Amino acid sequence: MVSPDRFDGELLALLPRLRRFAHTLSRNPADADDLTQATIERALRSRTHWQVGTRLDSWTYRIMRNLWIDTARARTRREKVEAPEEEAELHAVRVDNGMDAAVDLSRMMAAMERLPDEQREVVALILIEGFGYREAAEMLGLPIGTVSSRLVRGRTALLDMVGA
Repeated sequence: MVSPDRFDGELLALLPRLRRFAHTLSRNPADADDLTQATIERALRSRTHWQVGTRLDSWTYRIMRNLWIDTARARTRREKVEAPEEEAELHAVRVDNGMDAAVDLSRMMAAMERLPDEQREVVALILIEGFGYREAAEMLGLPIGTVSSRLVRGRTALLDMVGA
């Protein structure tokens, strides 16, 4: 086992290279700093998993790449669900419409509860949580075609129930 001081020293020496790689991945200085920090934190928490004799730089680069993939996936899901700020400002709901929105949301949630379980879980994963068809299929252990048909049936049933 490598001493904690030696591990920390080698990790510290990698910091400029890690930040450079983070900038390459993210193309944004702030995101690069966040990614570098998250990588260092993960490496320090996982130091017992690093095996002496393996390259510390390769190990930390793999940690960084995996963190970046997770970040990119989360952003993609969020972008599918959330509108950009500029668009949100164009479509801002006036305060007096707040009550109508609350009533609509309440009706939609009540309709969701009436969906069969298999449709409700697919609708929730794809339309609410923002996962892709393939991700939902893997989570549920179903073929993509089954996920697709359940989503169509669930969406149609919801629209019928709320009268849209």
